[in-house]
Amino acid sequence: MAYTLLIIGYIVFFSALLLSFIMNFIHYMHMFQLNSYSAGEQIHWIKNNIKNIVFRHIFPLAAALFALFSCVVMNGALFGENPAGAGYNAPYKVCTWDLIICGTLIIIGSFFCKNNQPVKKKLVFTPRVIRMCVTSAVVYGLVCAVSMIFLFDSGFNLFALCLWQIFSLFMPITANFINKPVEKGVNNHYINDAKRIINELPDLKVIGITGSYGKTSTKFYLNKLLSAKYNVLMTPESYNTTMGVVKTVRGSLNATYDYFICEMGAKGVGEIKEICDIVHPMHSMITSIGEQHLETFKSVENIIKTKFEIADCISDGLVFLNYDNDFIREHKTDKNIVSYGFDPAYEYYGDNIRVTAKGTSFTVHHGGETADFSTKLIGAHNVQNIVGAIAAANKMGVSFEELKMPVHRLEAVPHRMQILDKGNSVVIDDAFNSNPVGAKAALDTLGLIEGYRILVSPGMVDLGEREYELNKEFGKQAAEVCDFVIAVGEKRAVPIEDGLKEACYPEEKTFVAKNLNEALAKCDMLKTGGLKKIILLENDLPDNY
Repeated sequence: MAYTLLIIGYIVFFSALLLSFIMNFIHYMHMFQLNSYSAGEQIHWIKNNIKNIVFRHIFPLAAALFALFSCVVMNGALFGENPAGAGYNAPYKVCTWDLIICGTLIIIGSFFCKNNQPVKKKLVFTPRVIRMCVTSAVVYGLVCAVSMIFLFDSGFNLFALCLWQIFSLFMPITANFINKPVEKGVNNHYINDAKRIINELPDLKVIGITGSYGKTSTKFYLNKLLSAKYNVLMTPESYNTTMGVVKTVRGSLNATYDYFICEMGAKGVGEIKEICDIVHPMHSMITSIGEQHLETFKSVENIIKTKFEIADCISDGLVFLNYDNDFIREHKTDKNIVSYGFDPAYEYYGDNIRVTAKGTSFTVHHGGETADFSTKLIGAHNVQNIVGAIAAANKMGVSFEELKMPVHRLEAVPHRMQILDKGNSVVIDDAFNSNPVGAKAALDTLGLIEGYRILVSPGMVDLGEREYELNKEFGKQAAEVCDFVIAVGEKRAVPIEDGLKEACYPEEKTFVAKNLNEALAKCDMLKTGGLKKIILLENDLPDNY
């Protein structure tokens, strides 16, 4: 009877272990996916969230300490089952109650620490994630099996298995490391297949686009403008990594397309060259260079070097450069440059910009040719990106006259200065991946619109050691424009609040929200004296922040 109860205790205990491990593993795998499967970024995330992680594992740790105390210190006598260290429950051995109490603590911990907040982007079970899950299951199973073989019915076994739950924190990194040869082989197969497809399309013209910001918007604009005359494929959404580009080539590219517009992103030196070596762009464009992803790039010099990898690979084609950007203009290159921006010294330039809540009109000049354009998009920085797209499309053979209607029909790229009319309010959705220049441009645009101006923002990330300084400056800039500022996140609000205080912004005009839902609820409650609310959503951080 006692032995049967012990078996039941083990079933309860191992069920609790499995439940706890799976729940924690899925959470950490989700964060690992959001961190681009980068061990370095995952470790950085762990350091930034150490308090929450410790809290998440406090019950398994309590179970481990209980097991150590009951089975080892008390020799199983805690519940009177081994008063003299005799019988089946000899010293250091486990009793039924030890198993049940440890299992119960672990189950409580699993549900108590469960994240009940709705996620913005769910874990996607890609083939890579599935392979990592299988590897993790094998590793976890082996550890449990070895522990049971060598320490069966021992208090040390119970202690070790409870403590092992904490290792779920590092299991995604471990599984990724173990799978590295397999993943490299799979990726190389897909990359070689993409190269084959590109090589079999000799008439295809590839245009590569990169930049610290503005590249996705410019890609969408150029796609619309070139489509006035040609059959065009672009990388969808924000597909700008090596494997994102490879997926687009293998899944969508064929001989019916005249142009392939390929967005190229990077978080480290050499990553854009890697994409260029696959698609071999004929022409390229750099929309901007700025202080973004400094956490991984370490310096602006590395960012400049990486962005210009897209120009270095061009032989006889054109390199379109936004010369309004100081970093781009001052970088020397011997390529065939087409400059664009707002200065009459550039080959293509825009001026006479007029912005209203309904859209923007402007004039573009090239040599002796001049044309007036209008768009539903708002903001001078949108005009800058459109001028770059006009320059590229015009050089590809689309006349200014042919471009007027496509420019007028341009739609805002989702979450990039997207105007959403809510009746009693207007929302400017600029929630995608904010940066210092883009955030300043968004505030400038907000300042041009009549109404009660409200900023909702958690600030900017990936700015390395300058993150506090740049977010504080953002707060000072907001003070000049906004009638009310809502900072999202108690920790992230600190530099924004400091900037507002330094600018002597009224404290009663600020609010710190725990999350975006609370911030939007606060917007609804604000009294504006009859003025229409103009709400700027500047950045919305993913779940790993």
